[in-house]
Amino acid sequence: MSEEAVVGLAAVTVLGVMQQAYFSLQVIYARRKYSVSPPTTAGPPEFERIFRAQANCSEYFPIFIALLWTSGVFFSQGLASVCGLLYLHGRLRYFRGYSVSAQRRLAPLYFSAQVLWVLVGSSVLGVFLSFCRVYLKVDLLHGLGSALGLV
Repeated sequence: MSEEAVVGLAAVTVLGVMQQAYFSLQVIYARRKYSVSPPTTAGPPEFERIFRAQANCSEYFPIFIALLWTSGVFFSQGLASVCGLLYLHGRLRYFRGYSVSAQRRLAPLYFSAQVLWVLVGSSVLGVFLSFCRVYLKVDLLHGLGSALGLV
């Protein structure tokens, strides 16, 4: 696979890793500000919201990365990359909102979940179409294009 084939996915992945590092640093700063020493995770509500926001983002990160790359390799790098950027934007809004109040995390959480579902759908469709083409020797996209008079 060429660099051009995955450069968008790689860029979004690096941005995502940088975002995770930023969230982790925010927890370190909050620990200092609110005097919450490791391994303690309980403290003032302001600290706990920041801690939970970071933990929640970290918990979903492997799912996001797997879907980003599966969608990008098997369906469309462009769509996956755009979805990846939207997801990261939603997670930043989620982190900032949750840091202020638990209620302010909800809209960005739902937005991020919707983007993940698009990545799930494009991943499943891309893997299914590739499976049919490689193992069943049936190109469903070509067949659909022929049926619609597009090919």
